[in-house]
Amino acid sequence: MTRIFDEDAMASFGTRAIHAGQRPDPLSGAIMTPIYTTSTYVQDALGENKGYEYARGKNPTREALERNVAALEGGVHGFAFSSGMGCLDSLMKLFRSGDHIVCGENVYGGTFRLFDRILANFGLTFTFVDSRDPQRIADACSADTRVVLIETPTNPLMRLTDLGAAGEIAKRANALFIVDNTFATPFFQRPFEHGADIVYHSTTKYLNGHSDMIGGMAVVRDDGIAEKLQFIQNAAGAVPGPFDSWLALRGTKTLHLRMPRHDANGRRIASCLADMLGAENVIYPGLDSHPQHDLARRQMTGFGGMISVELGTRARAAEVLGKVRVFALAESLGGVESLISHPASMTHASVPAERRATLGITEGLVRLSCGVEDVDDLLADVEHAFA
Repeated sequence: MTRIFDEDAMASFGTRAIHAGQRPDPLSGAIMTPIYTTSTYVQDALGENKGYEYARGKNPTREALERNVAALEGGVHGFAFSSGMGCLDSLMKLFRSGDHIVCGENVYGGTFRLFDRILANFGLTFTFVDSRDPQRIADACSADTRVVLIETPTNPLMRLTDLGAAGEIAKRANALFIVDNTFATPFFQRPFEHGADIVYHSTTKYLNGHSDMIGGMAVVRDDGIAEKLQFIQNAAGAVPGPFDSWLALRGTKTLHLRMPRHDANGRRIASCLADMLGAENVIYPGLDSHPQHDLARRQMTGFGGMISVELGTRARAAEVLGKVRVFALAESLGGVESLISHPASMTHASVPAERRATLGITEGLVRLSCGVEDVDDLLADVEHAFA
């Protein structure tokens, strides 16, 4: 269990991003956290050690990352995992057969696949609701509900959930409120301030920001939940290696520099696409035309770089995907480079076609992750590809 230093919690975001949870190496004075590539630790004597026994349980590089992200989220304890899905799977191990989870219906395709095709076989039950309407969350809760799980903004339809309202509903139901904060990051959204009990991320995305590692992170405030998660992290063993932890820690140091650029580029490109294709075909919380724009302004401090565009047909989507030059056709998001994808056949291919159709994930939908390149180059690419 890694706890942030009290002084870290008092600093501004940029200072915490660079310094929180880390200290110069006591042996050499190295300013950067070393990569501790060890599987075990020599003990001083029987029953005596320096706080480390075996690297699945603790690794100093991983601990620095855990403390850092916990500080950025305004949490107390951080737990790093080998992937975002490994993180979510470990969180679900907090619960048992018969427990009920209320989940937003438009979550990442891998989240739905994990719940529907794996965890349901072990006795967990799930109700998927349109979480844009808090009443639907409340109506789905029952005496067996143990979790309200929300992703906001959602992937790929950029739908928002009122975090404050959802947090109150979870509290009344005596359920944990879990929030996937991957798209917004702690720079733009602070779920703990709206009642979240657990905030988690795919650190692969914006936190790392360089598309060179896979990882996940959960942050909590409650000591009791943290104790259980630490046991699960060690016992189930879905932990990241020290090099991936170091890469993510390197990424968080520039989060406060990258996110404003992602946001600025996203706003410019969304506005350009709205002018070209009509605002009704461009889904971006930062546009006045987004039906939840006011909510986005209330609970987020920026809108980020994720945009979805409805092109009507798969053929039109394929044409655009084949014409981009700066945007790269690839899954994932949140890196410094701009990416474009086709959710129906990529990130949400595991979601049954009829369910995708019901949600609005059509064959003509494309998703853009706006990177931090010069915006004029991105605009020129968009204008060429979508013309």
